[in-house]
Amino acid sequence: MSEKKDVLREIDDNAIRLARTLMRTSRHAVIATLDPQSGAPIATRVGVSTDHDGAPIILVSALAAHTPALLADPRCSLLVGEPAKGDPLAHPRMTITASAREIARDTPEHSRIAWRYLSHLPKAKLYVGLGDFRFFRLEPESAKLNGGFGQAYQLSANDWLSLSPVNEELAEAERGAVDHMNEDHSDAIALYARFYAKALDGKWRMTGIDADGFDLADGDDVLRVFFKEPLTSAKDMHMTLVRMAGDARAGLASQS
Repeated sequence: MSEKKDVLREIDDNAIRLARTLMRTSRHAVIATLDPQSGAPIATRVGVSTDHDGAPIILVSALAAHTPALLADPRCSLLVGEPAKGDPLAHPRMTITASAREIARDTPEHSRIAWRYLSHLPKAKLYVGLGDFRFFRLEPESAKLNGGFGQAYQLSANDWLSLSPVNEELAEAERGAVDHMNEDHSDAIALYARFYAKALDGKWRMTGIDADGFDLADGDDVLRVFFKEPLTSAKDMHMTLVRMAGDARAGLASQS
């Protein structure tokens, strides 16, 4: 009898970056929960953002079937990854196994998560304040990453989450930094999009900054830009953004 072939590939930096990109740029996902009455699986689409470390955040209504399911049994899985043209199975996607934790209202954690979620999904402002809506943080346990045919990986949460010791410090400085960039430095944001993400000109805005990089959006388009090295402090955030704008300006000038 022939020996079973291992289809999983060895985890490398490219796989980790792909996993982080898929999660950070996703605005919707498919969540699977367990019906509390029958135990049958339920799969449905939800809006999704991320916490500062990259863990998924969802905002759901109490009227939705998956909300009482999560409250009864927090075990769930989340599928992220946007199909493009051609065979949808040829495009990257990731399934995350997680345990859902409801975020208590009127807490600093809720305020932080609500800001990040609305920055990433501004249309959610229409219903985020309704009394039956609540945030859940999905605590990742493992992930199955498929980068396309022949590119399968099994990741632990520690492999792809941004577990920086300065996450809390950066989270406190993030909102002010993002607002400042959008209000006063739209020219730098345009440079980031063009040079680092190879994007077309548009009305790009910054939606979030974390230890590993930052996110940009223009309407329905979302981009992820990584830092060369993870940030080490809130002060490092400012210095890195300034340096990257200069490098992008010089790089684009040399290409013209």
